[in-house]
Amino acid sequence: MSLFAIMMVSILASLLVIIFSFSFGIIIGVLVLNSVLYIALTRITSNPQLFQMAKAFPKIISNKRNSGIHYEQD
Repeated sequence: MSLFAIMMVSILASLLVIIFSFSFGIIIGVLVLNSVLYIALTRITSNPQLFQMAKAFPKIISNKRNSGIHYEQD
């Protein structure tokens, strides 16, 4: 899941909480939670070594069998 998708899901969930909540404390808590999440996600994107994401697919997908002979190393 991308960081953008995490932020969008958080915003949609917080909008639902704000719409259906009747407490001012919950609204302030949701705003603080979104602010903390935004700061954390911007720190992760600015410094990618903090949170290593592995790629889902390899660079090359091949059905060729590996014979174990390396032709380039003659």
